[in-house]
Amino acid sequence: MENVLRPLIVIGGSVVLTLAIGWATDKLLQKADARNPHTPLWGLLRRGRIPYQLVLCAALLRGSYVEAGVLPKHRVGVAQTLTLVLIGSAAWLVIRIAAAIVETSYSRFAHARIHSDPARVRRVRTQVTLIMRVVSAVVGVVAVASMLLTFPEMRAAGASLLASAGILGIVAGVAAQSTLSNMFAGLQIAFGDMVRIGDTVVVDGEWGTVEEITLTFLTVRTWDERRITMPVSYFTSKPFENWSRGTPQMTGTVFWHLDHSAPVEAMREKLRDILRECPAWDGRDYGLAVTDSTPNTVQVRALVTAKDADDIWTVRVTVREQMIRWLCERHPYALPRVNTADAAQPPGVPHARTSPDGMPRRAHETPRTGRG
Repeated sequence: MENVLRPLIVIGGSVVLTLAIGWATDKLLQKADARNPHTPLWGLLRRGRIPYQLVLCAALLRGSYVEAGVLPKHRVGVAQTLTLVLIGSAAWLVIRIAAAIVETSYSRFAHARIHSDPARVRRVRTQVTLIMRVVSAVVGVVAVASMLLTFPEMRAAGASLLASAGILGIVAGVAAQSTLSNMFAGLQIAFGDMVRIGDTVVVDGEWGTVEEITLTFLTVRTWDERRITMPVSYFTSKPFENWSRGTPQMTGTVFWHLDHSAPVEAMREKLRDILRECPAWDGRDYGLAVTDSTPNTVQVRALVTAKDADDIWTVRVTVREQMIRWLCERHPYALPRVNTADAAQPPGVPHARTSPDGMPRRAHETPRTGRG
């Protein structure tokens, strides 16, 4: 009877004690979160309650399973399993705690700077994301290494592995050259402030917003909601447009090809009226000028400004559409057309007229009659 009750008491007591401590800790975090609404730290720490309970349960069972007499013939295997669970859950808990601390620090910074310096907030967000990925990778590698070192065979082979580490490092470096270059490029992007999450970029002729940055790849969400995934080394080795670099304010252009008789001065006044009614225009500047001419048309360019890339697109399409509509309604002669009329003669040159037989003749020629 004792052989049955003792394992039940030890295992059941460990589980009940784990649940009780986990419940009490969660209640304390709830109260701390309610008392400190200005910081999300305590609420974020509650995400680690599952690995926290696993650590408690594994530690209690690891220390008491010998007294319980559970599977005495497999004592080494049980101890090994509990140790592996303890190491894995501890690594999981460390990652959750680190994520809560980093996310809290970022939220405080973002709350203080989101209105004054949104570009810096995006840069810090990019750095925080990559830092958490590095921390997770390091903790995971350490946890796996610790698990492997719990096996006596691995400890015995450690000396030979260290002896061949130089050769293996060279082979791995050559084999994973592209992967390592992408990882270093990711760190360079994070701390070199080349591109940030939320930046508007143009890569390979595609316009979009940076949605995700990892140590190896970067995702750009295009205006039509496609996702372009590119290696981060692309952004350190090739030129690209970053419309959010520095200040987000932008100047855009709108072009029209019109007839030479286009009312340019009236178009300037109409441009001013259109921009005044356009909420996306930031009011900084505008202008309209003739920038080129051809034998058939003139090129008219309008300059407009906006606070960011999204608004400059809205201003450009609005100005283009409303100006063309206004020209069609008020000045249709200003639209480009193919001129099929006779060219105007220079002063002093008599105009050519058409004879009844279709042949041109001079103005002083008298028309021929049927009689001689």
